[in-house]
Amino acid sequence: MADLSPQPRPLVFADLHLHSKFSRATSSQMEVASLHYWGRRKGLQLLATGDFTHPEYFRQLTEQLEPDESGFYRLRGAGPDVRFVLSAETSHIYKQAGKTRRVHMLFLARSLETAREINRALASRGNVASDGRPIFGFSARHLCELLRGIDPETLVIPAHIWTPWFSVLGEQSGFDSLEECFEDETGFLAAAETGLSSDPEMNWRLSQLDRVALISNSDAHSPSRLGRECNVFRGPLTWTDLGDILRRKDRERFRFTVEFFPEEGKYHWPGHSACRRSASPAEYREWGGRCPVCGKPFTGGVASRVEQLADRPAGFVPPEAVPSVHLIPLDEIVAEALGKKPASKGVQRVWDQLVEQGGSELEILLFAPENQVAEWAGGRVAEALMRMRRGAVSAVPGYDGVYGRIRLFDDEAAPADVAPDAGQLSWLEAGPRR
Repeated sequence: MADLSPQPRPLVFADLHLHSKFSRATSSQMEVASLHYWGRRKGLQLLATGDFTHPEYFRQLTEQLEPDESGFYRLRGAGPDVRFVLSAETSHIYKQAGKTRRVHMLFLARSLETAREINRALASRGNVASDGRPIFGFSARHLCELLRGIDPETLVIPAHIWTPWFSVLGEQSGFDSLEECFEDETGFLAAAETGLSSDPEMNWRLSQLDRVALISNSDAHSPSRLGRECNVFRGPLTWTDLGDILRRKDRERFRFTVEFFPEEGKYHWPGHSACRRSASPAEYREWGGRCPVCGKPFTGGVASRVEQLADRPAGFVPPEAVPSVHLIPLDEIVAEALGKKPASKGVQRVWDQLVEQGGSELEILLFAPENQVAEWAGGRVAEALMRMRRGAVSAVPGYDGVYGRIRLFDDEAAPADVAPDAGQLSWLEAGPRR
């Protein structure tokens, strides 16, 4: 088992992209009080609010949040264990260079006053009340210019940069580089979000991304999905610190990111869900990007798009790369260990017991000793957790909106020659790569 104790404490686990109940297809529980509760359960110390551009949700934020000495906000009357940063996501659909572009943008505001000014500016350019993630007809570059003019401390981040249909580098509607999209505003970007279907290791293959911090977030639409991807900083953390870390002025404090296994993302491989066919990047090229069943174009995948744009070989590690850890949500680990569905009462009971005993989900996933987990939840659950920590999983990649599957107990998931202390977390014993 990997020993994570050398990691300097305190650590701040930050999920900087999620949505409120005012976004489409989102749980009614996605509001501040519920986010606070689930943030504590997950082990997150900093949470995005999501959707501050929506008028009704912004009104709730002004009523339910109070400023904190850190420069962030906290639930009014609650303690400082979970803080909030004001966040929003916008969708931009516009024509550039003869092609329709669809780019999603994430941004973080330093104060309610700044958010109010942003909302006024956006309301004059589109219908901000239609959805928690409003749609605009102006460019992503123009958004950067607008936000920089309102408050240059605003942190602007291209969201899930590889998603085929709605991202800056997406195969179906994006660009081939950040500079092509943002032009003279490229330097204003604070970071880039890798998304669920890619991880930092894939992004390291593009030298053009060396200029931005690579961050990972849940993009959660329900509370139980908080923290499925997140960022880990050395604390304590203030708003000013966050800006310095993301703008790479204080690189040492960005310790690592928590990731999905990217194969689980629903756009990892190219594919055609109607025919239930997916393709590896090599097959995608071989088949000319078309489904071998019906002949229609595949929806491009993140892995194939990375291959198209990469100027470095697989396995390349930049000198200042921030490492990552690939995890599986705790309820899914318990479910596979017990042979039940994640929503079953038996799984929920064990999940609750582990979180109560260990303090939070992330504490269990990353730091809990194997013997302690076995005592709390049984040897089968402890073994499943150790397999995940070793990276001893088997994967069926997701494609065209279909989530992939990560398995812990398939025959190929845990070869006999994998040592108990080997695997993906071993770098933490000596500290992150530099």
